[in-house]
Amino acid sequence: MSYRDKQYKYIIVNVEDGIAVVKFNRPEVLNAVNFEMMQERTEIYSELSTDPAVRVVISTGDNRAYCAGGDLKAFSNYGVIEAREFADLVVAASATVYNMPKPTIAMIAGVCMGGGLESVLSHDIKIAADNAKFALPEINVGIYPGGGATQRLPQLMSLSKVKELIFLGEPFDAQTALELGIINKVVPLEELETTTMKMAKKLAQKPPFALRLAKDSINAAWSLSLEKGCQLETHGWSMCYGTQDQKEGMAAFIEKRKPIYKGQ
Repeated sequence: MSYRDKQYKYIIVNVEDGIAVVKFNRPEVLNAVNFEMMQERTEIYSELSTDPAVRVVISTGDNRAYCAGGDLKAFSNYGVIEAREFADLVVAASATVYNMPKPTIAMIAGVCMGGGLESVLSHDIKIAADNAKFALPEINVGIYPGGGATQRLPQLMSLSKVKELIFLGEPFDAQTALELGIINKVVPLEELETTTMKMAKKLAQKPPFALRLAKDSINAAWSLSLEKGCQLETHGWSMCYGTQDQKEGMAAFIEKRKPIYKGQ
């Protein structure tokens, strides 16, 4: 059964005009994640990755919370094995989003802490409302971030600042997140959805294959040498010349008209 036909318990998925919106739906606990919700997220993101009708994926919560992180009541009594199984699911979902062959956007309002912030870090574009509140508070309950923060944050800021955020676990606002390079943009809460959808519609009109290869090249910058990374970039750039979208894009530029990309 397709993800579009399923009725998920903790997540709502809507696809329209090539844009998929994944909405976390546990409002009674500020969209905190338990094992079942994590399973749903992993499945949904995997399906979205391969759905040719989807060009852009948006993840969001509600005005009170994007995601408050892990539901401590659900796994505070875990042993090592259960904790590792849960962490493996978290990492799998984050990796699926990070490597998704299409642009992803995190639309953030309210509480965004712990695993919620780690979810945001796996997205390509991050847009936050001015009421967003961020933190990596795990150290205050005897653990530390286990969903990617120790690896992804150093890609965005100095190691000293990363250690401050993780060692202290103190909250910070959306403007601070913007200044640290964690998010792309801060907007008034009432403009969050409009701004995000405007960005998604722009991305949905770009050539999908070129976007995919560009994303692959950028992501590889953190794991490859400069020489190997440039080789990957050159290979992907050359592959674009085998697409109809490349022909359309350059023809439209020469003819002074707007291109229409079909993902071919």
